[in-house]
Amino acid sequence: MADALISLYNVSKDYNGSEAITDITLHITKNEFLTMLGPSGCGKTTTLRVIGGFEHPSKGEIIFEGVNINNLPPYKRKVNTVFQKYALFPHMNVYENIAFGLKIKKMDHSDIEKKVSSILELVALTGFEKRSVNSLSGGQQQRIAIARALVNEPEVLLLDEPLGALDLQLRKEMQLELKAMQKRLGITFVYVTHDQEEALTMSDTIVVMNQGQIQQIGDPEIVYNEPVNSFVAGFIGESNIVTGVMLEDFQVELAGKNVRCTDKGFFRNEVVDVVIRPEDLKIVKESEGIFNGIVKSAIFKGVHYEMVVFAQNINWIIHSTRLQPVGMNVGLNIDPFDIHIMKKVMAS
Repeated sequence: MADALISLYNVSKDYNGSEAITDITLHITKNEFLTMLGPSGCGKTTTLRVIGGFEHPSKGEIIFEGVNINNLPPYKRKVNTVFQKYALFPHMNVYENIAFGLKIKKMDHSDIEKKVSSILELVALTGFEKRSVNSLSGGQQQRIAIARALVNEPEVLLLDEPLGALDLQLRKEMQLELKAMQKRLGITFVYVTHDQEEALTMSDTIVVMNQGQIQQIGDPEIVYNEPVNSFVAGFIGESNIVTGVMLEDFQVELAGKNVRCTDKGFFRNEVVDVVIRPEDLKIVKESEGIFNGIVKSAIFKGVHYEMVVFAQNINWIIHSTRLQPVGMNVGLNIDPFDIHIMKKVMAS
């Protein structure tokens, strides 16, 4: 990819005969906020460590600005890493933690002071220079870890689940701050998380991973609305995933009914996976529904109710701001453009 800052070509990493990642090909562009998303053990952190130079690929190439960096040690790469546990030096104060890398570079003392002052202002911690890092809150420690990485002016910042130790409210606040910071600085962020909402909130590009392989790459809206397989559909948000039969272009047999959709290009009578998001199912009068069923449960989730409607021998999950009482007979409707058809992945 001509405009890529970093490219991975068929990169694999083997640990004692077991591959943590397999044939990863990925292009990261300048000033991009790219998130690697997936469950624990999917290979996202291994991929990040390979980019950072903390692991060497068993095969494949890592290209940075057109140059192979497979054998380049971490300290010679134009990247810095922020880890989940921050790795701050407990015996140093805030100023000393941030200035550490600059002192290693033997930068002039006055220049160090200017840079540290500027970066503290960026992370909204001016005046904390002499504070012990152990006296800071989790969110403040996270800001210091980011400041220490950014003060070295890397072209790429690697972040390995840096918000994982924070409480929910602080994590949401820091998501917005990180995104805003990345836009202001114009630095490429490569971010690792298992939190789907975090990835959707912050990213320009999401790379969904599972079992050491990339499942889908795309912007958040595409990955959410157009998942390429049942794993992505099930991992990104909630989904109703049911088996259907593609009768012809724009026509699918779903739960025993012939239903219009917007998909085409499948074989006639091909067995497919059908994905419908809970917010896209509409509860209507029983006489007006494509399917008829009964409300089995209803839970208040804050901004909506989550209801389960049993219809056509399927438990459908529905999100709606309008509560329907348990035991009520209802109809379900689906707009054609809210039905997503995917190739069915048969079990091996």
